[in-house]
Amino acid sequence: MATNYPAAYDPVAVLQHPDFKILEKGVVPSYDPTKNLATAYAPGANLYLIEKPYPKAREGEVVVHVRATGICGSETSAQANPSLVQHGRIGDTMVVRDTCGAGHESAGEIHEVGPGVEGLKKGDRVVMEAGIPCGQCEFCRIGRYNACPTYVSILPRRLLLDPPYHGMLTRYHLHPASWVHRIPESISFEEGALLEPLAVALAGIERAGLRLGDPLLICGAGPIGLVSLLAARAAGAAPIVITDIAQSRLDFAKKLVPGVKTILVERGVEPKDVAAKIKAEAGLPLGLSVALECTGVETSVQTAIFAAKFGSTVFVIGVGKDYQSLPFMHMSANEIDLKLQYRYCNQYSKAIRLVEAGYIDLKPLVTHRFTLETAIEAFETAADVASGAIKCQILDKAL
Repeated sequence: MATNYPAAYDPVAVLQHPDFKILEKGVVPSYDPTKNLATAYAPGANLYLIEKPYPKAREGEVVVHVRATGICGSETSAQANPSLVQHGRIGDTMVVRDTCGAGHESAGEIHEVGPGVEGLKKGDRVVMEAGIPCGQCEFCRIGRYNACPTYVSILPRRLLLDPPYHGMLTRYHLHPASWVHRIPESISFEEGALLEPLAVALAGIERAGLRLGDPLLICGAGPIGLVSLLAARAAGAAPIVITDIAQSRLDFAKKLVPGVKTILVERGVEPKDVAAKIKAEAGLPLGLSVALECTGVETSVQTAIFAAKFGSTVFVIGVGKDYQSLPFMHMSANEIDLKLQYRYCNQYSKAIRLVEAGYIDLKPLVTHRFTLETAIEAFETAADVASGAIKCQILDKAL
């Protein structure tokens, strides 16, 4: 098919289709594999179950029966940062302007193969990259396809999941075959869905320049922070210190990687003071070589900067407020490089190999499981810190 993906996946075509329907709030539908059930954001910070038209694979496309989808913190966070469900937006570039399907961490099996597709067949186990670049622009040609400008229609730099494009939290999902990756039998659908956050972590580690034996600070023990912890251990970082405002999440991190050092961040404590605790816990009074900031919270970014040693790198993976205050002259006087991340590129094959080889075990991260019919409850659980949820996943049984 042509690479005019914004037109090919026009969300209006779904919304105006006669089979499109918003289901009554509070009603849990019965399981019906003939219905393309999905979960969608809507303006006003609303969340609905919807029925979408059944997709038909065109040239170069496949229809995937989605078996597992994880809920991302960008979709649910009710903390200091904006989210799609709680606030209807993330900054000025990702705004819920109409009903649009959720989900960008998904795995499943090929249900239908369109004309011209090679190397994939019905029944293949796959994961899908949520971003669909054009393949023709300057950024695509140099391999930085996460910057492709034609990801978008009315909003800049948008992936398939971003409003108003429909995401992958649906029973049947249409996707370009070129952005589908096969996974082996040894990787479950739950693990497959976790390859997306692992791709985020791997991109951060790669661009931060983390090397074997580098002392590392990870700010935030949510799903991205914990996946980064697993990846950093595999990369040979030592020592590793991780911070969070919730002791339960630090306890989880300790079970996941027993050698990690943990710091509980108490509300109201100044970033410089938290940084001093981090350096003391690491036994490195001059600071740590690399920081992966996984929250996007202003005070946490400041803490990472104050905990960094001369010539180090602070790499921000998390998303946060549009404008933040940073200790500019401290960074200047200490030659601290501040880097940021927009999604990822060229990471999925690496992520699959690492999990298949056993270097990274993602299985413990899934703490709560729901059916597609109870997806609303999954979002409520993921947004509730008291639930103890690390990663909530929505699963659909085999047909």
